[in-house]
Amino acid sequence: MGTAGIRIFILFGFLFLGGLVQAQGQLVREGKITYERRTNLWKIFDDQRMRDFVGEKNKIKVEEFTLYFNDTASLFSYVAPDQPDPQSFLTMKNTVYNLFPKGQRFVYMDMMGNSMTVGDSLVKHTWKITDKTRKIAGYECTRVIWQKDDTTRIYAWYTTDIIATVGPENIQGLPGAVLGLATEDGSIVYFAKKVEVITPTAEQIAQPKKKGKQYTQAELIADLTEKLKGQPYGERIITGMFYW
Repeated sequence: MGTAGIRIFILFGFLFLGGLVQAQGQLVREGKITYERRTNLWKIFDDQRMRDFVGEKNKIKVEEFTLYFNDTASLFSYVAPDQPDPQSFLTMKNTVYNLFPKGQRFVYMDMMGNSMTVGDSLVKHTWKITDKTRKIAGYECTRVIWQKDDTTRIYAWYTTDIIATVGPENIQGLPGAVLGLATEDGSIVYFAKKVEVITPTAEQIAQPKKKGKQYTQAELIADLTEKLKGQPYGERIITGMFYW
């Protein structure tokens, strides 16, 4: 083979490998992510009465969530443990269903035995991309920061190796899947434990049935603000329900 022939061969080789890498990257459009959430209850409830109720040995609550996703939808939900937790009511366990083509989200909530559903548009966050990275569940992730308000900063880590723009809770919209999410003070931290490249079944990614009355987010916040006026931890409960 002459020099020109070798060059053509090498060129086609690079084109083939480049196409293969791109095809492999495109495969990660659907799958299942398992997250571990660690909540520091002593940081969430910073008064001594609640700290005494929780107890020091129980201050870190570890819970598991799954996120099924494909090109059109994602379903984020709590995984109940084998052994019931008597203090389970101290953390929110929202189920979040996102329907991307329509720009819609549905959040299914339970509060003190009452069920309700939020039907609204997808949440838009303004992220600042940094040059810091870390590996999560085997994927290289970039750290980004969302300045939620004057006193609240949220960190997230996303990977472009999973091109679906999904994440835990209401987090989505980044150029890849969010595998890590944390408050600045570390009171609530999500990290992916495992990523499975699978095709979710229709049942695994089906939209849940409406629970209780359906509101927009603004309507539910207004309703709860009125109902919980003057109640201990009322404002904190509402903040926790709509943290992300």
